[in-house]
Amino acid sequence: MNKVEVCLTPELIHQFELKGKIAVVVDIFRATSCMVAGMGTGVNAIHPVAEVNECFEKGKSGRIMAGERGGIKVEGFDIGNSPFEYMCDMVKGKEIAVSTTNGTQAIVKSEGADEILIGAFLNLSAIANYLKASNKDVVIHCAGWKGTVNLEDTLFAGALIEVLLDNYQSHGDAALLASHVYQNSKHDLCAVAQTSAHAHRLASFGIEKDLTYCMQLDEFDIIPVCKNGIISLK
Repeated sequence: MNKVEVCLTPELIHQFELKGKIAVVVDIFRATSCMVAGMGTGVNAIHPVAEVNECFEKGKSGRIMAGERGGIKVEGFDIGNSPFEYMCDMVKGKEIAVSTTNGTQAIVKSEGADEILIGAFLNLSAIANYLKASNKDVVIHCAGWKGTVNLEDTLFAGALIEVLLDNYQSHGDAALLASHVYQNSKHDLCAVAQTSAHAHRLASFGIEKDLTYCMQLDEFDIIPVCKNGIISLK
């Protein structure tokens, strides 16, 4: 039986063997939720980069520049890090270059995996179904917050593990921890996620509707894949 592991923060990803495995990168509040929402409503492609200057370089070719630092839109970027911005008419049919505090860092650090999938509650079932058919080990790579663990990404990891358990063996204490956190929280997942430190941090910017939307389940039946630095649909 294939294994599913959880990396709770990009600071620990060097401890995982990614070769031969599928990495599912998740940054619920809000980068991967934005990516799923955008790709599900007509964005053509997304270019995730680690640094702001890389994003500006890609913007010179006419790409929409998106992203944030510390939750605040980078000065000079076209849009920030809200899923609603990724679903607006301005970006449909366009390519987006994006750099964020946590999510794009996790994507870049997953490059050793055979495949990199972009996961969120918004496409959880689509991701799970793809993994069940893949016959490959999985590492759920949580973006966390500036190198530390966060609650909302851990909840997603636990939720995905629950759906996979008929096909996968949970491996390691991080996966066990994520499963326990999810099991104790799934009665009111959105409310629990919004008690997280990062949710409180973002709520201070008046974006509660973003946080609520990011906790919606299975809004999209899509599988965004990052290959050669570009996210497109499988």
